[in-house]
Amino acid sequence: MTTVSVEDLARACKSVGALIAEVRPEQWKEPTPCTEWNVREVVAHLVAMDLVFAAMIEGGPMPERRADLLGDDPVGAYRSSSASLLAAFSRPGVLDRSYRGPLGSATGAERLQIRLYDLLAHSWDLAQATGIPVLLPEDLAEQSLAFVQVQFSAQSRTGRFAEPQPVEETAPAIDRLAAFLGRPVPPQL
Repeated sequence: MTTVSVEDLARACKSVGALIAEVRPEQWKEPTPCTEWNVREVVAHLVAMDLVFAAMIEGGPMPERRADLLGDDPVGAYRSSSASLLAAFSRPGVLDRSYRGPLGSATGAERLQIRLYDLLAHSWDLAQATGIPVLLPEDLAEQSLAFVQVQFSAQSRTGRFAEPQPVEETAPAIDRLAAFLGRPVPPQL
């Protein structure tokens, strides 16, 4: 399995940022396929996770739980958190070191993969909820799918993800990733 680079993460962050910038004011409260969150809450999760991963890598304080990380500028909050995330992962030696998290230890390279699949899956949620087309890098979705398939073969999904949903084998990688992570994927037309 090929590993992703910080440049790959930057490509995904840019695509997701472009999607978030297109969300119209009336869409922030729309439900998403991630059923416990609306559009704003998914974006808040993305921002929080960017900050959590940056703090984990830098050994800094974790963001305050339940804090409103978006304020009046969700797009700016996302761009700022992405910049922090990319700066943290860009430091020399980060990808080779091991970091402890709630689910155990993982290398920086593995943490980058984890952040990437979460980012891609939730951007799919946002695209489905808003109808805004997103140009997610197909190669990264394919790599993320391969990573989670291996990762979840040894971990429980309980409390984290629903069971995999059916999806056409010829569906785009992002749809197959979403289905593997428990999202119902509409059939291709």
